[in-house]
Amino acid sequence: MAENTIRVEKKSKEELEAQGVFQWPIWTHEAATFPWEYDTRETCYLLEGKVTVTPEGGGEPVEIQAGDYVVFPRGLKCTWTIHQPVRKHYNFG
Repeated sequence: MAENTIRVEKKSKEELEAQGVFQWPIWTHEAATFPWEYDTRETCYLLEGKVTVTPEGGGEPVEIQAGDYVVFPRGLKCTWTIHQPVRKHYNFG
């Protein structure tokens, strides 16, 4: 995966359960805009919310929302714009 490539997928409930996604910790955040840097790869599954993630250095903004399975690469520097409060399962590494 290229350094600034954010991968967004749709997965079935069975696929998510097989990966243990529903056992991962949950992170929540209200509407806000803030910079973020990933020092390790993060995989997450959005339960609620709508977000635009804009990579630094001219990458295309990526829209993510409830039901999206997302992989953020290690080293990604970006800006999160949370349009609707987020609740997500997440896993690092």
